[in-house]
Amino acid sequence: MAASAEKVSMCTPAFASRVVQSRWFVVFASIVVMAASGSTYIFALYSKVLRSKLGYNQETLNKLSFFKDLGTNVGVISGLVQQVAPTWVVLLIGAGMNLAGYLMIYLALTGRTAAPPVWLMCFYICFGANALTFSNTGALVACVKNFPESRGIVIGLLKSFVGLSGAIYTQLYLAIYGDDAASLVLLVAWLPAAFNIFTVYTIRVLPYARRQAAGGEKAYNTPFYHFLYLSIALAAYLLVMIVLQKQVRFSHAAYVVTSTALLVILFSNVGVVVREEYKAVSQLEQSLPPAIAVEEPKPVATAEKDDESSPPLCGGGGVGGCISNMFRPPALGEDYSIMQALVSVEMLVLFVISVFGIGGTLTAIDNMAQIGQSLGYPAKSINTFVSLISIWNYAGRAGAGYISEFLLARYRFPRPLALTAVLLVSCVGHLLIAFGVPRSLYAASVIIGFCFGAQWPLLFAIISEVFGLKYYSSLFNFGSAASPAGAYVLNVIVTGRMYDAEATRQHGGVAAVGDKICKGVVCFKRPFLIITGVTFAGAIVSLVLVWRTRNFYRGDIYAKFKVAPAAAAADGSSSDGGRVEMVQGAEDKSKKKKEAVNEDLY
Repeated sequence: MAASAEKVSMCTPAFASRVVQSRWFVVFASIVVMAASGSTYIFALYSKVLRSKLGYNQETLNKLSFFKDLGTNVGVISGLVQQVAPTWVVLLIGAGMNLAGYLMIYLALTGRTAAPPVWLMCFYICFGANALTFSNTGALVACVKNFPESRGIVIGLLKSFVGLSGAIYTQLYLAIYGDDAASLVLLVAWLPAAFNIFTVYTIRVLPYARRQAAGGEKAYNTPFYHFLYLSIALAAYLLVMIVLQKQVRFSHAAYVVTSTALLVILFSNVGVVVREEYKAVSQLEQSLPPAIAVEEPKPVATAEKDDESSPPLCGGGGVGGCISNMFRPPALGEDYSIMQALVSVEMLVLFVISVFGIGGTLTAIDNMAQIGQSLGYPAKSINTFVSLISIWNYAGRAGAGYISEFLLARYRFPRPLALTAVLLVSCVGHLLIAFGVPRSLYAASVIIGFCFGAQWPLLFAIISEVFGLKYYSSLFNFGSAASPAGAYVLNVIVTGRMYDAEATRQHGGVAAVGDKICKGVVCFKRPFLIITGVTFAGAIVSLVLVWRTRNFYRGDIYAKFKVAPAAAAADGSSSDGGRVEMVQGAEDKSKKKKEAVNEDLY
């Protein structure tokens, strides 16, 4: 009877409020936002419509793709906004920008507005894509700061849903609008905005209570593995649907049913949150431990911001102090100012990796449909491996996050070395495209998708570990801002121009626009040999980072998050000035005292 009564007590507004305000619900809400934040990776699905309806050639398409990538990766503004404003402001800005940018593209495609000049279309797609940096910054930074000991897992998990979002978009637009690529742009306009608004007040930075080292890594990370299992189920479901829909003709009603099942799997992640909170309440009702070190939380409004007393750019001290501090960084793992990080050798190496590595894989993904056409693959096969890139992208993101965290915790395997390995593997995919080996594009799409996905969680985790979390919202956006430069050079200048030159030659000197395409291995051979070379160069440069951080990764880089400093326990204050309470003898405490401790813990 007591157990039954306890179960009933869970179905109350108080418990529902506890769930929504919990640290784990922040993860769930961030998953939902991230699942709608990968619209830039389905550019290949509607690029053919842009080409046919607006009369663009390949170079113009690649220029649009560059501005899309520019907007997606240059999130400096969103990072700075996150430093000074609460997360809900960041998410609302992103919702508005996304809706405005992609809606204008949709109106141009459907003829509801006059065909805009190319520069204006570039602005629309850059503006809409830049909205995703606000969503990513708000969700990712909140979760990393809420779970600093598991940042590799957190980043890998959230970024994996970004990888799946392309396949999610494909299923939803077929269910809502049918097979109409222009309507896919409309879905891209309103869906991320809707998800941002849905989660706007639940994604936030919560006060972090350091746990005792005896807590156990496995128990602490168990909910993240439950999230991972559900993401694997979603990826497997999408994989089956993509393959099945290419073999069997689905009716509109069938698409509605399959998309409904997709949403059920996606939103079932809330069950992990309910389970964790139910378990926490049950344990608290049974008894409280004889002694718990609880860090008194700040109000949520102040927890949203870094409580620094010095300016974020250079650490204070005026212009002279700024210049002086800029070249005197702290030890690796401590909180760097923005300028200290930007002028460091470590960040310079990460910039090079971003330009060469991510720029090359972005070029391959954005041109995958045209690569398939040039090599003579049937349209059904092209659509299949373009769609499946989302699945391999997911596998790379999830695998890099969880596996690198496991290797780091168990064997002290440095994350920068894992990034080097990913860059070397991606060279294999580029070479398969360059030489056009028969039937090899399937393998190339798997390698490129996996390696592209794997680079992001590794890059973001390294930045958080090397430069600290104080200015993480700005620094991880600076770290990814270099990739559009590589995408522009490799995609627009190298690939786009070489493709158009070959297509023009094949068509007797007539400019290759609209439906005039290039055919044969030669179309992409030279560009991808160049991409292979610069990616290999990026892998060699990354070894500099491996060498400079070798001693840092040999130690326990998360030690300061596991146990409150002894001095703080002695004088009753924590390392950041928060008061630490010792709660003892809980058996004879009142229910009110239990609830107070419960609020402190979660």
